[in-house]
Amino acid sequence: MEPFVIDPEACTRDGLCVQECPARIIRLEAGDPVPVPRPDFSAGCIACGHCVAVCPTGAFRLGRLDPADFRPRRPELQLSAEQAEHFLRGRRSIRSYEEAPVERPVLARLIEAACWAPSAKNAQPWHWTIVENPAEARRLAGLAVDYMRGFIREKPKVAELLSFTRVVDDWERGCDRVLRGAPHVIVVHIDRNWAFGAEDTALALSYLELYAPVLGLGTCWAGYFYMAANAHPPLFEALGIPPKHKVCGAVMVGRPRVRYRLLVPRRPPRIDWR
Repeated sequence: MEPFVIDPEACTRDGLCVQECPARIIRLEAGDPVPVPRPDFSAGCIACGHCVAVCPTGAFRLGRLDPADFRPRRPELQLSAEQAEHFLRGRRSIRSYEEAPVERPVLARLIEAACWAPSAKNAQPWHWTIVENPAEARRLAGLAVDYMRGFIREKPKVAELLSFTRVVDDWERGCDRVLRGAPHVIVVHIDRNWAFGAEDTALALSYLELYAPVLGLGTCWAGYFYMAANAHPPLFEALGIPPKHKVCGAVMVGRPRVRYRLLVPRRPPRIDWR
């Protein structure tokens, strides 16, 4: 990362950028007219944008992160605790979808929201494959079923525990339990050498799932599809995943066929206070 630029006329030397830098690579000492980068700045900066976002006067610019391109926080849009709780409790895993496909700009907006998620070292490592054609989604679900058939032959007892037998039987009767008839499936994949892939992609998919209802969409983690994607080369190749990547998750996406009227309760939290 190239060194930052500070407008000396706008800078108030409040030290907020120094305080909030997660890598601690910004310095402000008595003789410094404005904050300056430490010697290891270029190697340590993760371009998280904290320094730009926290500056109250817009004096700080970091490479491509220009404060003029940032959106201001709007207090009037802040959810109350009651609104946030209602929003979070209202999310449901949708397993019944309308047949009509979702428009591409809406799907793209969903992915954009997913990319707002945090990631280790701000790596933003995720890559996305969107199966836009409902007929293709159905074909790929069939490849996942093919994987299950082979698994049943080799490990019937384990397959029974995983419910593979039931899924295959339902498929042959015309009931899709892989993608539940959703018109789309979204797959997230990362370089298999990235150490925090499971955590980063789970966070991104969680953002995706939480934002989907705002767009009138429903989602559900496609566990059977995800299991098959890495284990069944025909499905992996059909998705066009790069050989050096691994699939870390998949969600079915579409417009819900029904609406839920009630907020379902959960078990009380199990907490060990120390």
